[in-house]
Amino acid sequence: MIKLKEGDKAPAFTGIDQDGKKVSLADFKGKKVVLYFYPQDMTPTCTVQACNLRDNFSMLKKKGFEVIGVSPDEVAKHKKFEQRNKLPFTLIADISHKILDKYGVWDQKQLFGHKYMGVLRTTFVIDEKGIICKIFLKPKSKSHPEEIMTAVK
Repeated sequence: MIKLKEGDKAPAFTGIDQDGKKVSLADFKGKKVVLYFYPQDMTPTCTVQACNLRDNFSMLKKKGFEVIGVSPDEVAKHKKFEQRNKLPFTLIADISHKILDKYGVWDQKQLFGHKYMGVLRTTFVIDEKGIICKIFLKPKSKSHPEEIMTAVK
């Protein structure tokens, strides 16, 4: 369950990206970060969301945003997802759910009456000081960058 609120300090994390490199939130100190959590590479809605962020990446960069995607998929699957969709941003493999747990986005879900553990699709916008300035609990996959730009001036 997501317990973080807007105005909270973003939890520090370190993970491995699609290139096998260590990435920490601290690496982005002094920058605005769009930290988005998604269930799984190669699935329809996750692909739409990632490609929409890709298509609007230059607009986000002009406004000073860095983009980081996090899912429980493995590094190799992230690399394939990045290459297949020409994604220009970092994807972190969180197989152990450490980052997902810190942000409260690994939780029980339900589909057709079946309960299971999974990622709650959520985006945290973090300011230059490391403070969460906006949380999107159910981002609109087809228009997420516009949603971000409208909410965060």
